[in-house]
Amino acid sequence: MFRSARCLYYSVLFASIGLLASTTFSYAACSTPTPTPSQQLELRADSALIVTHASALYDPRYSTKYGLDATIQYAKEKKIPVIYLVDDSPARYLIMDDCEPSYWVRSVDGEVDFSVDVKHLILAGGHMELCLSRSAHDLIEQSAKRSQKELQITYVMDAVYSNGKTISETDPFYRDFQWFMEIVNYGRPGGEQWPKLNLLETTGIIKSIENDHLYLRELLPRWDRTFSKDTRVELKMDDFPARVLQKGNGQDSPRVQFHFVSSADLIN
Repeated sequence: MFRSARCLYYSVLFASIGLLASTTFSYAACSTPTPTPSQQLELRADSALIVTHASALYDPRYSTKYGLDATIQYAKEKKIPVIYLVDDSPARYLIMDDCEPSYWVRSVDGEVDFSVDVKHLILAGGHMELCLSRSAHDLIEQSAKRSQKELQITYVMDAVYSNGKTISETDPFYRDFQWFMEIVNYGRPGGEQWPKLNLLETTGIIKSIENDHLYLRELLPRWDRTFSKDTRVELKMDDFPARVLQKGNGQDSPRVQFHFVSSADLIN
């Protein structure tokens, strides 16, 4: 089911690539937000959606726009709190259509310096290897300090942008990745701000579920330095069986699962 949905996604994507260089996108822009001081925010809920730096300044292809809008709509329909982490980038670059999250919070590097006590974290935005990694690490560190028994962290792959910096020349999918990156960035100015894909695109390039797991594992926050050896840690993608990264200490062990899904999978 999920691979079929991906085939449709990629057929639309490749049909659109030729238009990217010449098309001017127009989206509703949010006005400059008024952030809630982090010291005044203490979030306790079953679930929460954290959106880190969803800005076209960093994702100029709008590669995460569909995933972001779908994920935010899903969260609001489910009455899940939505937090937008924003830096000093101009508000006109914000990607999402929805301008009314539960909270706007200023976060320069993706830091989460307010209390978040939930069983299910949904993460979106980016940059996967930088600011979103900082957000994820701060959040799992809070969970570890609380000795939380269960935590699920869901990354919405078509709502997260990445530059593929963890992909090396020795990886079997390196040449395909470079080829795809050259296509989607053809004719664009050089510089770090341009070469971005969303995670769903990257896993589509990789094709192999085994290699997908190797790639995604490299992107995780440093759980091995955060959780005790008694904690069971799993990595799961779509509806494939979870991979055990750390066994923990029996059935009563605290359990953490990193789950990578598309926005379509999340909603369904």
